[in-house]
Amino acid sequence: RGISSDERPKRPLTAYFRFLKENHSAFRQKNPEMSNMELVKKIAGAWKELPASQKQVYEEARKTDWQRYEEQLAAYKAQLTPTQVAAMKEERRKRLAKRRSFKAKRELTVLGKPKRPRSGFNIFVSENFQESEGISPVAKLKQLFDAWRKLSSSQKQPYLQLAEDDKVRYENEMKSWEAKMVELGREDLIRSRKQRPKQKNAETAKKAETAKASSHENKAKLKLKKSEE
Repeated sequence: RGISSDERPKRPLTAYFRFLKENHSAFRQKNPEMSNMELVKKIAGAWKELPASQKQVYEEARKTDWQRYEEQLAAYKAQLTPTQVAAMKEERRKRLAKRRSFKAKRELTVLGKPKRPRSGFNIFVSENFQESEGISPVAKLKQLFDAWRKLSSSQKQPYLQLAEDDKVRYENEMKSWEAKMVELGREDLIRSRKQRPKQKNAETAKKAETAKASSHENKAKLKLKKSEE
């Protein structure tokens, strides 16, 4: 694009973060035994106790930096072409979407959402990963992928059955979890009826699991190919 968002002027620090940056080394020297978390808490406490007159110094510095930032930002935007503006908007959209996705996953972890069921291939890999040959994780995965493909249908069946059992575990845990979310007023996290699996007969379920296992094999193969490239 000829220009990157890395070249965009950086937003100035807030009054508190300016105080934190200026005093971090001094606090570290006085408290070498503290962890970073403990040290930050101590500095935050010192900021709270700081007289208003001293806080004002940091606030004035922030205002000065903010005025300079706005001037630099205007100059930066003036040099962008329409194509670059559109590209950087898209870059920002993706970055925000990634951040929202991360926050959503973290929230679900905190709320204790059950882990999704594993496929037969996933279970095979987890059970044999440590003993598999290969120095790197990619080499181990490649060896396991080849070994899985050589297994007969009867040899794969125990893993496919474990996968079916794990699906039952997942559905039971999800029902309890979703009931809990309703009690907490988080209906937005409940699956719609379309997302819930339909009851299948034994033959249909077996075909579906075989297809799913094949899909996981193809994904693993693609991942290995990219790693080797």
